[in-house]
Order: sequence, then C-alpha cells, then structure tokens
Amino acid sequence: MESLYLLVPLSVALVFGALWLFFKAADDGQFDDLEGPALRILQDDD
Repeated sequence: MESLYLLVPLSVALVFGALWLFFKAADDGQFDDLEGPALRILQDDD
C-alpha cells in the first residue's frame, strides 16, 4: 500500500509528461506531412 503513494503520482506525472511532449511536437509541425517522406524515397533522382 505504501508503494502506491509513490507509484500513482509518478505514473500521473509520466502521463502528463508524455501528453506535453505529444502536443509540443504537434504544435511544432512534426506531424504535418506524413506521406511526403514515404513517397519521396520512391521517386527517381534524374
């Protein structure tokens, strides 16, 4: 029971940290063009 006093706040902090990183990446435009790099590798460089 005493370990839950440490693990519950730690897991909540981890979830908020992951959400913050996700929204920070989304605001910076990390997920704007998901198809471009996948199609760019298929094109020839003539």
